[in-house]
Amino acid sequence: MTDFAEFHDELRATARDVLAGEVGWAQVTRAGWPGLEVPEKFDGAGAGFAEVAVVLRELGRAAARGPYPAVALSVAALNLVEPEPVRDELLRETGAGRVIPILVLDGDFRVEGARLSGSAEFVLDAPSAGCFLLPAPEGLVVADALSVTEQPVVDGTRSFGRVVADEAAVSSVLRFAVPEPLQLLRDRAAVAVACDSLGLSEAMLEATVAYAGIREQFGRKIGSFQAVKHACADMYVQLRVAGKLVEAAVGGGSVEAAMAKSYVCAAAVDIVGKAMQLHGGIGYTWESGVHAFLKRATLNRSLFGSPAMHRRRLSERYRGVWPPAPAGRLS
Repeated sequence: MTDFAEFHDELRATARDVLAGEVGWAQVTRAGWPGLEVPEKFDGAGAGFAEVAVVLRELGRAAARGPYPAVALSVAALNLVEPEPVRDELLRETGAGRVIPILVLDGDFRVEGARLSGSAEFVLDAPSAGCFLLPAPEGLVVADALSVTEQPVVDGTRSFGRVVADEAAVSSVLRFAVPEPLQLLRDRAAVAVACDSLGLSEAMLEATVAYAGIREQFGRKIGSFQAVKHACADMYVQLRVAGKLVEAAVGGGSVEAAMAKSYVCAAAVDIVGKAMQLHGGIGYTWESGVHAFLKRATLNRSLFGSPAMHRRRLSERYRGVWPPAPAGRLS
């Protein structure tokens, strides 16, 4: 267990170094992140979601751009289908950074023969896609030539697009090897966003504490004021709870995923809001950069399910709708 924790610490430190400057897909590929969950026999690292979660948290801390979160979700989808040459080659190419597959979790698509029709709105990182993966009753549909129209959102660090298939050719249909794959992938996506929100919350608390230690008002550091101390303490408590929920969700099932997504993403908006307030007037300026974290946290709150939706899912356990034992686990 100690060696495992040490490896995560090393991965975290490396990720911070990589994300310290301008980061493009080439840097992400050199760091080996696309291949973290790719099996070793396909030239990947053979790691698990716990390692991917470390990187996702650091991406949130840096408010980093790029399609890595969507690619990691696509790799998770490919790992849920039965082995066959198309899947194996796609895993190999994705791990090497040569292909950027994008998973379309929600949409209205239908497969007729070898043709695909339908559309999906606000697909994360659709403009970066090299190919698309679409879950369907037949399995995981692989398609290349789909139409993508970029859709702007409040968060300038993310890209979304409308994906349209008009009798598009289906490259392949991969059969799922596990029950309820869609729920597993939705849980995985929810926890990934919670990791991002946890990272950006950590960054905002650290920035606020540092600012309170140098900013003076009435001849005193503002960090000495009781109101500022209380606000920072509240942020810290929220952050500690968020960290425990994410830790449980990374290796947990649907219940833990819903708990983490509902609490962590809502708390992140509150934490960044407090950070902006405690930075004073400069916190509301473009130059401070706090606005980028607030917009990202706001989008995270609704991405892959709002807190209210996930709380509603949790409440279904007590009405006998949702079995207490989750159907699967994330890692």
